[in-house]
Amino acid sequence: MLEGKAVIGETDMLQTMQDDALQLAAKALDFYDVTEATEIARVIKQEFDKVHGGGWQCIVGTDFGSFVTHCYGSFIHFSIGSLAILLFRGSAAAPEFD
Repeated sequence: MLEGKAVIGETDMLQTMQDDALQLAAKALDFYDVTEATEIARVIKQEFDKVHGGGWQCIVGTDFGSFVTHCYGSFIHFSIGSLAILLFRGSAAAPEFD
């Protein structure tokens, strides 16, 4: 696991879901090296799908940008050391344009 404490950048999740996300990230980092970002993201996404229902997306890396639409109460962006993790549930319906 990466040394250091998780630092939450932005979130609108309930505290219990935040705790789940941080614990899952720590668990994934016990099994995978920081260079295996895809595997770390897969573990977090699959577990959140199981526990909190489907539709979760997870992005893990050291240098990325994003702009996402998410369901209210289902977004967290945090870092552990140099590794950034973005976890969110996508919006159920895309907006309609006229």
